[in-house]
Amino acid sequence: MRRRLRALVTAFFALPLALAAAPSAHAADPTTMTSGFYVDPDSSAKRWVDANPSDGRASAINAFIANTPMARWFGSWSGTIGTAAGAYAGAAASQRKLPLLVAYNIYHRDYCGGQSAGGAASPSAYASWIAQFAGGIASRPAILLLEPDSLADYGCMTQAQIDEREGMITGALTQFNRQAPNTWVYLDAGNPAWASPATMAQRLHEAGLRQAHGFSLNISNYYTTAENIAYGNAVNSELGARYGYTKPFVVDTSRNGNGSDGQWCNPSGRRIGSPTQTGGGAEMLLWIKAPGESDGDCGVGAGSSAGQFLPEVAYKMIYGY
Repeated sequence: MRRRLRALVTAFFALPLALAAAPSAHAADPTTMTSGFYVDPDSSAKRWVDANPSDGRASAINAFIANTPMARWFGSWSGTIGTAAGAYAGAAASQRKLPLLVAYNIYHRDYCGGQSAGGAASPSAYASWIAQFAGGIASRPAILLLEPDSLADYGCMTQAQIDEREGMITGALTQFNRQAPNTWVYLDAGNPAWASPATMAQRLHEAGLRQAHGFSLNISNYYTTAENIAYGNAVNSELGARYGYTKPFVVDTSRNGNGSDGQWCNPSGRRIGSPTQTGGGAEMLLWIKAPGESDGDCGVGAGSSAGQFLPEVAYKMIYGY
């Protein structure tokens, strides 16, 4: 019954694909098509710096955060998604730079955590949205982080909901493979403290990891790069033993300079980590969550909403206090 349900969900997501381009076996290497990573000229940190040039914190935030390449997150706030994604990827391509994009709009987003709850109104709405996202990027080179937390956030979900979610992820991968041949897509695999390597390997595989370029770790979290590399290697060991393949992985280092204190929602005393780069023990170390953007109404961000830029938090994160 479970296999039949997943097959039906996956088939449903594949319905719009008849109009898409033929699938590509492997995406071209977008890092060789570009000359470094794209710096978002409209990031929350950059907007705050531009609006507050006389603030005593502005110089440090500009130097250490606003001018570091980091991901732009796309969701319901992005307007017409094909237009928004295309404009962003196009702006980066015009400079021969590689953009980092996050798709964050899955149905029942943050279903168990709740701080970033929302997403598409239904699985079919998500299918349409993600198809337009892929079509907007088209043949431009890009890095795409697909739905942070979606495969780790199973704690309160029924098996039917899990099957539905995995079908949405598989459908998204099919869309990017067909419409965005120069995009490397990474399935999110949570962080070292969320699920065991064996559990995460199974979830990744069942969601279609074989179709993706790789997987991502530590998005919006604080675990050290070394901890994430060990975890990523352990996940790959499980993938190899169980399914006969491994995948490259990337680590979000934007806020892991002091490691984790066990808290995930705006903990104090955290620090920015290694800036965006290729290598570093993983395929890439990337700033995916923008330092200074709130995780929600919690911790040192009490009274804020998820994604809101908090200059004092950003400033303290530069120096680690």
